[in-house]
Amino acid sequence: MAFPILLLCLVSTIMFASIVWRKQNKTLLPPGPIGLPIIGHLHLLSPTPHQEFHKISIRYGPIIHLFLGSVPCVVVSTAEAAKEFLKTHETSFSNRPAKTVAVEALTYGFQDFLFAPYGPYWKFMKKLCMSELLGGHMLDLFLPVRRQETHRFVKRVHQKTGEAVNFGGEFMTLSNNIVSRMTMSQASSENENEDEEMRKVVADTAELVGKFNISDFIWFLKSFDLQGFNKRLKKIHHRFDVVMDRIIKEREEERRKNKETGGTRGFKDMLDVLLDIYEDENPEMKLDKDSIKAFIMDILVAGTDTSAVTMEWGMAELINNPRVLEKAREEIDSVIGKSRIVEESDIINLPYLQAIVKETMRMHPAGPLIFRESSRGAVVCGYNIPAKTRLFINVWAIGRDPKHWESPLEFRPERFIENGASGLDVRGQHYHLIPFGSGRRMCPGASLALQVVHVNLAAMIQCFQWKVEGGNGMVEMQEKSGITLPRANPIICVPIPRLNPFPFMSLF
Repeated sequence: MAFPILLLCLVSTIMFASIVWRKQNKTLLPPGPIGLPIIGHLHLLSPTPHQEFHKISIRYGPIIHLFLGSVPCVVVSTAEAAKEFLKTHETSFSNRPAKTVAVEALTYGFQDFLFAPYGPYWKFMKKLCMSELLGGHMLDLFLPVRRQETHRFVKRVHQKTGEAVNFGGEFMTLSNNIVSRMTMSQASSENENEDEEMRKVVADTAELVGKFNISDFIWFLKSFDLQGFNKRLKKIHHRFDVVMDRIIKEREEERRKNKETGGTRGFKDMLDVLLDIYEDENPEMKLDKDSIKAFIMDILVAGTDTSAVTMEWGMAELINNPRVLEKAREEIDSVIGKSRIVEESDIINLPYLQAIVKETMRMHPAGPLIFRESSRGAVVCGYNIPAKTRLFINVWAIGRDPKHWESPLEFRPERFIENGASGLDVRGQHYHLIPFGSGRRMCPGASLALQVVHVNLAAMIQCFQWKVEGGNGMVEMQEKSGITLPRANPIICVPIPRLNPFPFMSLF
């Protein structure tokens, strides 16, 4: 009898303390629905929390306060409010959310870049990322790699002419190959089984990091694995660790031999840069092997999954909007012609294609929620936001706000060309369009992602017709859970070369 009585007392105490705390702070906090004891508002969320947050904000306003279990949260759903948090009060909201089971396991104890606390280590890693991999010089240096992977992508699709193709998988392969070669000089043709394993790890990681784990939000459940997260996390971590240990070992051996013989492997990739710092006796910031693996995990997940899902959503919208697709083809044929494949340098001369990509990112942002956490208390828009409050910026909802977007549920790229709107950018300066975030923790890979998405979506438009099997020739538009915004079901359609003769066979 003692244990049930003790448990009842514990629950009663938590309920009482929670109710008293919320009543005392009710006038200071943003509005929100009434929560339940212990679980707070967890019962209101679905596998796609950005959609549920949007529904709640319609009733309670642009800034709402929720308790996800014992974790206080603020959800922001308008551009004006997002600007207050991300710009006016940026210094108070520069941290990522506190420790979660998934992030801690997959980032080797927060030794990565994306989820590292704001501070000297994070600043060093961002500088390294921007200067050594994602800066203009490095992007120019790796242009031949991206071009080659685009040609290989077109070749793979062409070889499957008349077959049903999973374009979700093809886009993932394309993105993974580009990022892997820029990061570790690894190409899928070198070890296809290992490459497939790495793509699966990336997809599984993006899914688990984006899922709500109840043990992260209800403190007395932290020792329990009610949803089976820990088991899956251990498997994913082990799979990634095994592959990375082999790659690092082989690279260290190659570097040792080159040092002995005076040889060289050409220009450095990201792994070489990280190993240079690791081997430096007096580095600006000391890195160990786990730091290297955590950083590479970041680059693979952030650079692979986001570009792939953006291209897939763009293709889905084009299939469902044949008028837009035909207009895009007319522009590409007019500017590029039919004797060569589209290049990155052509994108500046394809304003309608640029508008299609912006419209895709507006309706289907790869990161539907921006995650931050307050490092100190702040008063924002008249509301008191305590320290250690988790902040969600609902990018998905902001992109569908009728205050800023006429007919927001309509896929209409023309909105980015008409009335002088061509200057509306996606790089964090216009808060009603922030697919890459904004401020100091904005995604550093925006330039790379835009190059990859534009040129490869253009290549598919230029080179192929797409026949959707079954139904009415349309594809469904349901979403699946994840830290990115994957489609619930991949696009399966038959590619049909639209140019005869096919002009690019000499490339293969």
